[in-house]
Amino acid sequence: MSVGRTIRHKTQAFKGRVTERIGRTTRNRRLQREGRTDRVSGNLKQSGDKAKNAFRR
Repeated sequence: MSVGRTIRHKTQAFKGRVTERIGRTTRNRRLQREGRTDRVSGNLKQSGDKAKNAFRR
């Protein structure tokens, strides 16, 4: 798992968390959905990279 990829996925998850929080605060359901999607996608990509890395060893 490269450092650049790790940072990219963590940034996506963080961006999703922030977007979801803004959506909750403003009661904007579209932003909530968008944030949740980004957060879950970033976390899923991180998990996939961790699994790939585990099989490389």
